[in-house]
Amino acid sequence: MTHLLAFAAAAVLLAAPLAAQAQREQLTYRCTGGDGKKYYGSAVPPQCVGQPLELINRQGTVVRRIDPEGDEKQKAEKEAAAAKKREVEAAAKEAQRRTRALLATYSTEKEIEDARGRALAENRKQVQEVEGKIDSIKKNKARYEKELAMFETSDKKGLAPARLKEEITNAQIDLKAQEGLLQAKKKEVDGINARYDEDKRRYQEATGKRPSTASSGK
Repeated sequence: MTHLLAFAAAAVLLAAPLAAQAQREQLTYRCTGGDGKKYYGSAVPPQCVGQPLELINRQGTVVRRIDPEGDEKQKAEKEAAAAKKREVEAAAKEAQRRTRALLATYSTEKEIEDARGRALAENRKQVQEVEGKIDSIKKNKARYEKELAMFETSDKKGLAPARLKEEITNAQIDLKAQEGLLQAKKKEVDGINARYDEDKRRYQEATGKRPSTASSGK
């Protein structure tokens, strides 16, 4: 129903500018209705709403054709093309902005490699910190388990403080979390190198320099 109304509106809008011409030149609207019959009128016949229209003169010659669906499709295509053009232009502007920011940040390829080195060094530091936490958790867990075992192998079996089991459980949870963090930190190395590889590629492209054969510092 909505589609039909849209066609009707389109037909009215398209036909309106021709009404005066049709009256002045005694033109007639003609269409084939949905029932397959031909309809004629000095104004758009109700049966022609949403159907392709023809304007014919007194001699029966077609002087104008109106296709609401085709015109709507053409309009939609033009709007899509305009939207695509705006998208491409926006992407080009963003690329230019990123290039300006890149050239404002680095004046040589060495500066890019130095930044890569700092990022990788920071990552190694974080990895070592997490590894230290994991080692500490494992030691504490082993100590709690040893204390618990002392109760299990003595006449105090079953009398182990509840805190020991709680500490062991907490240690296991912390250990799992830190091991997950460690894996994530190690994977960051690939992301760091990819980021600075891309910065170097864009820098070379912006400055017209050829890729250097120097070590990337990976």
